[in-house]
Amino acid sequence: MTTAERSLRANLSLTLDGRYHGAGGPADLSPIVPYAVTDVARDHLARLHRGATTALLGRGSAQGFMDYWPPVADDENADPRDRGYAAWLRDTDKVVLSTTLTEAPWPNTRIMSGPVAQIVGELMSTGEGDILVNSSPSLIKPLLRADLIDRLHIMVNPEIAGAGERLFEDGLPATRWSLVCHEAGELGELALMYDRAR
Repeated sequence: MTTAERSLRANLSLTLDGRYHGAGGPADLSPIVPYAVTDVARDHLARLHRGATTALLGRGSAQGFMDYWPPVADDENADPRDRGYAAWLRDTDKVVLSTTLTEAPWPNTRIMSGPVAQIVGELMSTGEGDILVNSSPSLIKPLLRADLIDRLHIMVNPEIAGAGERLFEDGLPATRWSLVCHEAGELGELALMYDRAR
């Protein structure tokens, strides 16, 4: 079944200087993690997967997520918003882009390889519900370059990392976005949701 209603969403947490990790490299999430457990961040997380039926992940994010999130779904002590996202991730259709994985190590998972824009095109032409790319900058960057993202969820954390990789690099196509939701937290974090104005 094909549908014209399917859209592509992407989510990433950034510092004030637009970086998705700290100066210590990709494993340095010190400017990101402290803000991931605030009420604003958890409300942001709860909004992400509403209406989404496919999770599109890079290999690194998939391995980190699937090691962490599935047990949270059944943890009675976990925040209900975390449990909701964890249950969605466990149960939903997952597509992991990888050139090294040969078989899916998690239920409801397909491994695909190839240009991300081409794979997104294939996913968009079949099925129902939105596609969510969560915390996979290796996928979000080429999707921004191809202007394929319909909704952008961004958590802005009140720190300047000073070094580290940036999401918005030079050379992106000029695009316009409409702010459809924003929320500020007590620590100064901002949850932002933008729709692509086409």
